[in-house]
Amino acid sequence: MLQGAAIGPLLVIATAATSYYLQHSVQMMIWAILASLTYTVLTIFAQKAAKLSQSDIDEKTWTRRFNFSYLLIGFAWAGFVIMQQNNLDGNSSYVFYAAVLLIMSATIATSTFALKGAVYYVLTPVLTAMAAYAAMSKSFIDIGHLSFQVVAAAFFILLSRKLYQSNLSILEHQIEKDALIAELEVANSLSDEARRRAEEANLAKSRFLASMSHELRTPLNAILGFSEIMKNGVMGKIENPTYVQYMEDIHGSGQHLLNLINEILDLSRIEAGRYELSEEAVSLEEIVSDCLGMVTLKARNKQITLTEMFEGDLPAVWADEKAIRQVILNLLSNAVKFTPSQGEIKIKLGWTARGGQYLSVTDNGTGIPEEEIPVVLSAFGQGSIAIKSAEQGTGLGLPIVQAIMKKHEGNFMLKSKLRVGTTATCVFPAKRIMQSISPVEQHMGEQSRQRLAQR
Repeated sequence: MLQGAAIGPLLVIATAATSYYLQHSVQMMIWAILASLTYTVLTIFAQKAAKLSQSDIDEKTWTRRFNFSYLLIGFAWAGFVIMQQNNLDGNSSYVFYAAVLLIMSATIATSTFALKGAVYYVLTPVLTAMAAYAAMSKSFIDIGHLSFQVVAAAFFILLSRKLYQSNLSILEHQIEKDALIAELEVANSLSDEARRRAEEANLAKSRFLASMSHELRTPLNAILGFSEIMKNGVMGKIENPTYVQYMEDIHGSGQHLLNLINEILDLSRIEAGRYELSEEAVSLEEIVSDCLGMVTLKARNKQITLTEMFEGDLPAVWADEKAIRQVILNLLSNAVKFTPSQGEIKIKLGWTARGGQYLSVTDNGTGIPEEEIPVVLSAFGQGSIAIKSAEQGTGLGLPIVQAIMKKHEGNFMLKSKLRVGTTATCVFPAKRIMQSISPVEQHMGEQSRQRLAQR
């Protein structure tokens, strides 16, 4: 009502001005003042209602007040009908009269749709005045005009109802949307809180395991040391061969447990952000050769062929030698573990297209189903082939490889096809490749250092 409060008074002023121009009637000016006052009463009621809270509004009382205001407006326009019927002196006056009533009906119908039934309080006095005049005059034109206005009023009333239903539907959808948005915000906040707690718990776990490195390794070192002394008979030979076998079992189990703890601690330190790299210039070719020597015996026992394919003149890489050695050993051990007897493993080392270096280990083993690759790359994740294998492992090797390569700003890619084989590739970025210095540059550098020393 407040947004469209100026429409009614503007229509009244325009009507009075046009009527004065056509008919020179001073009475229309008095009518304009009285009609404007009726619209003022409606606006005052709307302003008072807008200042109240929803709980303070008595719906029935305010509905009566607004309907009374619209009834006053209806009587004002009925007065317009009576005054115009006495001043109709030509076709132009009649067209003006009909057009004003049509516009008034349209504006009333579109501005009162939010208040059910208000349109009747305005149009009933107007149509009643027109019907009374038509009954007295018994003019065909007046009866036709009345019929036209009745049809128009019926159309505008139907339009008002449609607008009311449409507005109600929009409000219902808005309420539903607001409720859904509120539920979504609550769900998001709960999800964020749950994720935050999970991240805190995971970080606390990682920090705990990382800080327990000394406490876990110390007793294991004692078990390994004393079991090896007893097994080798350093303090005296053990005559019972069963006890010797027990010592070997204890030592082997302790070594396996130590390797497991080392992997868990390495992964935990990485997750906790406490895995620091000790970087230096290292040769990937030398590290790969050393690691191949460690797995050659096991590969030979399974009659597995190891094929080296190294590109020549590869410069050093700026990396942590211990971490890179762990990466290569994990990849080679996995390849030997899952390659059947008389299989083949290819180790490639060379340049990438962007100036970096890559290392790939390819086997023709059992392979991994494509849908299980994300599983084996997750912590403690194992594929179906690994679970069925006699050497399952811990499921931490590949996640550690992936994490170490990420620390080196490199990439780790795993491609596999079931019953065909697996290819694991580590890529070092070009910025970690140590560029060789020419002999002339080296000589100039030495001369510069000598001059500085003399100064």
